[in-house]
Amino acid sequence: MKNYFLLLAWMGTLLISSFVATAQSPPYDVFPAADPPYYRVRYEPSTEKGELVYGVNFTLWIPPEVKSLRGIIVHQHGCGEGSCKSGLTGAYDLHWQALAKKHHCALLAPAYEQPDKADCQMWCDPRKGSDRAFQRCLIDFAKMTGHEELPKVPWALWGHSGGGHWAGGMVMLHPDRVIAAWLRSGVPILSPEPDRGNIRAHELPEAALRVPMMCNLGTKEGVTVKDERFAGVWPANEKFFLQVRGRDGLVGVAVDPLSSHECGNQRYLAIPWLDACLAARLPAQLGEPLRAMPEDASWLAEPTGSKAWKASEYQESPTAAAWLPNESIARRWMEYVVDTQVTDTTPPPTPTEVILDGNTLRWKGEADIESGLSYFIIERDGGVIGTWPEKPANPFGRPLFQNLQYSDTPPQPLIAMSYAIPNLDPKNGARYQVRAVNTAGQKSDPSQSAISK
Repeated sequence: MKNYFLLLAWMGTLLISSFVATAQSPPYDVFPAADPPYYRVRYEPSTEKGELVYGVNFTLWIPPEVKSLRGIIVHQHGCGEGSCKSGLTGAYDLHWQALAKKHHCALLAPAYEQPDKADCQMWCDPRKGSDRAFQRCLIDFAKMTGHEELPKVPWALWGHSGGGHWAGGMVMLHPDRVIAAWLRSGVPILSPEPDRGNIRAHELPEAALRVPMMCNLGTKEGVTVKDERFAGVWPANEKFFLQVRGRDGLVGVAVDPLSSHECGNQRYLAIPWLDACLAARLPAQLGEPLRAMPEDASWLAEPTGSKAWKASEYQESPTAAAWLPNESIARRWMEYVVDTQVTDTTPPPTPTEVILDGNTLRWKGEADIESGLSYFIIERDGGVIGTWPEKPANPFGRPLFQNLQYSDTPPQPLIAMSYAIPNLDPKNGARYQVRAVNTAGQKSDPSQSAISK
């Protein structure tokens, strides 16, 4: 477990407390444009007590057709300069946008400007200024977007590594505001565990036991591989899980059988899991309290096994079993923990707004919640003339249209939905159509045609 807390400190306590920047600098000075429906605010680092010592950049995406938001989905990167930089594209991820759109939520991605080798605890402990900066940005975004409800809506949290520490800490601080929290490879420490250097323990309030949480980590992080760099992650997660579950808290464990600290294919369980929690907990009216998870729908599972049961049929101690919200998620969980190949038989949404501009075909497309988006098929008069991208990539899991970085965000530059037709049919009346293909190989119906003239 000692290695895990060294990981959270990342490279020790090399922070210079008087660090102040007056402008963004590499690698945080290159990011996608934030034109509506995207919005961005940035705060300078502060030397004031209780405020954030790093600069931070918040990017928000709001589904264009949503009149009143019901919640915010926060995608929080992990520790280290590379992971922090990756947060700059979190709000542009089409798969996470699909989840936000379904529930009339905004998608928010912070990017903490942690200097190389500095102490990530200075942001991933929300009590050290990041909680305050997060809530400040909601007020500023409300003014910027006209969505006055933003500072009041509840939050669904996803966090990787130090971001999991942050998300779990926010559950402990604000259990009445958090819909659910997915903790990938990172959890906070809880009292009566002692503080570890600059890593402070959180109290576990009674209200936090009603917040659904999932501890998700790679098997090489101490589950089956005990001598890998991140082997301390599982002992820390196990202790957190047993403390929360031992008090009948709604917490589960999902072990990725293929990965180490990278995020792998976790989104194919994380997004449906959050979907289930959002559906169950979001109140009908803004200002009403979050709804409780239905008790009669729960399933229980062996924390590091591969079998789940209805809660009423579970034979072992329920307070040592991983909690799952319903049968659908339990069946996905049983597939994920074996090989991460979660089954999906549903097609992605059909592309829209297809236009032909010279020899360039452009369109709009959306991911589906179950399996995201892998690539597009380009057709002319019913025959395939190409795919875009030609070779979808992802070094950490299923090939994706937007590719994927270590902390589960698209790399820059963001790929465009446009295709240069190599041999444009010179005759008038050629019909061009686009199909979407998700990461499970399911194809959409063809789009409406763009006709050459």
